[in-house]
Amino acid sequence: MIQQDVEQPSAHVADRPLPELTSKVDMLRATYGFEDVSLAPGTETIEPNDVELGQTFCGIELAIPLLAAAMDAVVDPAFAGTLAGLGGLAILNLEGVQTRYDDPAAVLASIAESPDEEVQHRLSEAYAAPIRDDLVARRIEEIHAAGSKAAVAATPGAARKWGPFSAEHGADLFLVQSQVSSARHLATGYDPLSLADFTRFMPIPVAVGNTTNAEAAYRLMEQGAAAVFVGVGPGAACTTREVLGIGVPQVTAISDVAGARDAYLRETGRYVPVVADGGMRRGGELAKAIAAGADALMLGSPLARAAEAPGRGVNWGMAAPSPVLPRGTRIKVGTAGSLEKLLFGPAGVSDGSQNLVGALRQSMAALGARTLRDMQQVEMVYAPAVQTEGKSWQKR
Repeated sequence: MIQQDVEQPSAHVADRPLPELTSKVDMLRATYGFEDVSLAPGTETIEPNDVELGQTFCGIELAIPLLAAAMDAVVDPAFAGTLAGLGGLAILNLEGVQTRYDDPAAVLASIAESPDEEVQHRLSEAYAAPIRDDLVARRIEEIHAAGSKAAVAATPGAARKWGPFSAEHGADLFLVQSQVSSARHLATGYDPLSLADFTRFMPIPVAVGNTTNAEAAYRLMEQGAAAVFVGVGPGAACTTREVLGIGVPQVTAISDVAGARDAYLRETGRYVPVVADGGMRRGGELAKAIAAGADALMLGSPLARAAEAPGRGVNWGMAAPSPVLPRGTRIKVGTAGSLEKLLFGPAGVSDGSQNLVGALRQSMAALGARTLRDMQQVEMVYAPAVQTEGKSWQKR
């Protein structure tokens, strides 16, 4: 047996000061979702009828700050027309069933009616059909015929083709929407979309989403984004947070991006609207999203509950059709009444899920906020107890 000499530490080593030890956990910052905060009344209130909810969004006049998400269970041309008549704007998914099938009604019905254990396969099957140029052009024409401006969306990989094509066929707004939008995308197998070049040559406004990061949002604005959408994983039908572990609670994400918007405005004089996308189910959450800094609100599942929605009482995430890693799921939301009732009432329930616009208007009035910009200035407090304080007799 060979014995090796092992150098023994000197007696004073244990007393030697350690270098500074850091841990990622020690550097965690607090972040906040809708249930963590509350809006604090100030010194003024105003008459609800005097609240102004209108704005010009990417060149489109809106009477209410609501957008319908580019989800197949939410938006088709007829729904876009109905929402436009109520003052909002719907965004059509150019990579969905509306642009793959002459009559998507049967496909939508089969997705809605598939057993839970078969729905992912059915989704993958439904989205395997090719996107057709003629149907993209036809849907834009149908949206205009229904009385709405035509806002359409595609992922970055499809934007090069469908952006110019949509603009040529009369689209009024193009949304480049991905799971996580960044100012610079690196890839070795293909040439990524250059947002700066894309916005420069597109003849219509180009909105971009989604992000939760202030610096990324600022860079997107520098590259010509007409609006920035905020939210990674908060949607009711989205499973990105569970599948990929990615996301920032919406109040913090909206506030961070709104800070970038304000800094960019000071630097350039150009105002880029911030759109809160996902996580809002009730009127109070709409109010908190505006107070956190949003200019407009994109809703998916709450609007899928409208009788006019094409999803027949269900909804599914845009990433659900992936055959290898679905980041969305089909959820059953039911049908709660007409779109007008959901937005303007009268509410038949007490949980805040109906008369959404009325609730937002009433909240702004109680806080003394006459305009959306005023609402962005109201005080917000950390108050998780607000959800349960004194509510023990209420069923939740």
